[in-house]
Amino acid sequence: MKPKGVLSELKEKERQVRRDIIIAAAEEEFAEKPFNEVSMRTIARRAGMSTAVIYQHFPDQQTLFVDTFMKGTNQIFENIFKTINDSPDGALEKAASLYIEYFTQNDQYFRMMMNFFLGSAVDPALFEKLTIIEKNILDHLDVIFRKMKVRGDVRIYSHALFAAITGIVVTFRNHPTKSSAQVLKHRQKVARTLSKLFSKK
Repeated sequence: MKPKGVLSELKEKERQVRRDIIIAAAEEEFAEKPFNEVSMRTIARRAGMSTAVIYQHFPDQQTLFVDTFMKGTNQIFENIFKTINDSPDGALEKAASLYIEYFTQNDQYFRMMMNFFLGSAVDPALFEKLTIIEKNILDHLDVIFRKMKVRGDVRIYSHALFAAITGIVVTFRNHPTKSSAQVLKHRQKVARTLSKLFSKK
């Protein structure tokens, strides 16, 4: 490899390391603070960088939030998709349980997702990224209902399931008299009931 090529590769690796540090700092901020208290300045402080350096890697706060969400949730969605694909009946209850357990134990990503759903307008390019994620989720939920041999438009069932399991994560949210283990147990119980209802179709 030519020296120029080696230098370019090293610069790209350094750039990627910095991006990873920034995203890790953003994840920690979201885990500790309400969404509206997280800013590029607080993330920069935690990352040990200037705000200007962060803007060299992420043009705006929304881009950083979306990339942080995608990195944080990639593995759980892959696990859910594998569970669905490997099961002869689509494993509706297991897939729902994985989703609920993850977003119960990683509340910062759930708060990010809710911000995208309920917050201010998202830049069209970022909205396209989020749309791709949502479509991928719905496509795999379609697989569940096809394996369950649901007739007709399975996408409406997928929309209903996605809305329902997301709503379950909202249940008992910040409940003052329940521990996190109790909250998760209740949510999983609701998910089992939901699975039975969908199985009756």
